[in-house]
Amino acid sequence: MKKINIVKNSRDFDSIIKNNKSFKYKDYIFYVVRNISSVYKFGIAVPKKIGSAVIRNKIKRRIKSILDKKDYKNDFNCIIIVGKGILTKSFEEMSNNLYDALAKLDLLKENSDEK
Repeated sequence: MKKINIVKNSRDFDSIIKNNKSFKYKDYIFYVVRNISSVYKFGIAVPKKIGSAVIRNKIKRRIKSILDKKDYKNDFNCIIIVGKGILTKSFEEMSNNLYDALAKLDLLKENSDEK
């Protein structure tokens, strides 16, 4: 995942979460805001309840890897908050659930085949 496609500032996280409705799908909670920017951005939040820093960073790396395999529309910012049930899921289950949710949110491009 490129640095240009990552939400990093806590102000951006807070404003997206505070001003938008959430969408819950299995172990993920999504906050999506549409904008007129020419790039899409994802922010990933893994709460401390999930585990130690090593486990949280592993989950973030996996999600970034999953997100990197598809093409997305360029008009949104999305915050993904991970739930505790993610610890019992395999990588394939994580990716299938994440892609299903992104398709329901209409964030994937039509010809979004794997790279």
